[in-house]
Amino acid sequence: MPRRRLEIFSMSFLDAICCGFGALILLFMLITAKGRMHVEQVTEDLRSQALLVEQQFLQARQDLVEAKNSAELLDQAKVRTEGLSARIIDELEQQRVQLAEAENETLARRERLERLKADIAALEEGAKRLEAQSKRPTPVGDAVRARAGQGDRMYLTGLRVGGQRILILFDTSASMLDETLVNILRIRNMPEDRRRRADKWRQAVAILEWTATQLPPGAQLQIYAFDVQPRPLVDGTAGQWLTVDGPTLDRALQAARKLVPQGGTSLENAFAVARTLNPQPDNILVITDGLPTQGATPPRARVVDGDDRLRFFERAVNALPRKVPVSVILLPMEGDPDAADAYWRLARASGGSFISPSRDWP
Repeated sequence: MPRRRLEIFSMSFLDAICCGFGALILLFMLITAKGRMHVEQVTEDLRSQALLVEQQFLQARQDLVEAKNSAELLDQAKVRTEGLSARIIDELEQQRVQLAEAENETLARRERLERLKADIAALEEGAKRLEAQSKRPTPVGDAVRARAGQGDRMYLTGLRVGGQRILILFDTSASMLDETLVNILRIRNMPEDRRRRADKWRQAVAILEWTATQLPPGAQLQIYAFDVQPRPLVDGTAGQWLTVDGPTLDRALQAARKLVPQGGTSLENAFAVARTLNPQPDNILVITDGLPTQGATPPRARVVDGDDRLRFFERAVNALPRKVPVSVILLPMEGDPDAADAYWRLARASGGSFISPSRDWP
């Protein structure tokens, strides 16, 4: 009996090998499918996280923009608040100044009321005396223009207003509004009608009127108002002499009552008027309240002290014609102590007169 042939790769062995290989392939496919599902799940989770982070980033950017806008709005509100605060502070300061001015004006009104009461009492007493004297005849004087006084009051002035050609220089600068610097600054910003009613200015106009009553009949006259520039009171008469008579004086005094004190003082330009008149004056009368604040032109410095004003005065004196008496009526003013001495020396050296009247003169 032939020996049976032994085969290593039999059908059973191949089946077992194929089954094992198929099992491996199936296992690999299962593992691969599971891995892909895990990767997709992880990828989906990461994509969700990325979307969440992107939304958070966009929200943060939007919040940042809103914060910047809010900051800009706050800055604008801060600027508006600061501006409003500054305006409120300014308004409060203005109200304080107005309240102080109102208090000062109320006090001044009370003082004027008391003075008016005293003047009324004096006028009533003077009227009684005049009524008693009116029954007696009185000699007629030779004055060109009359001016009513207060009762029987008289003053010894020694003021010389004679001559054939009389030049009157009338100061109309802002300092003629009051005696104190504070009130000068306060009144000069008021309306023109209020400035014309200032006590010191009314006294200056009254002095000019009183001077007109002392002029000799038949003389020649010229009246110049001056601040930084001189100008004749009667329009169109620059450089001309006027005859002293009632109508001429009335025109000049009416013009004086319409003036409003303002500006600085140039005595040099005022004194230079004397050289423009032909013939030159033989008597000069100055109604002023202090030393000049400038020369022929405005000073370069913003602040003018006492030494500067004395230098301006000396230059003004050099502009005067020689051997012409200069008489001065100096009204009081605060902060100008050298004025009285300077004008007194000028009057004494030129042969004129000098007076500094009381507040109720003339």
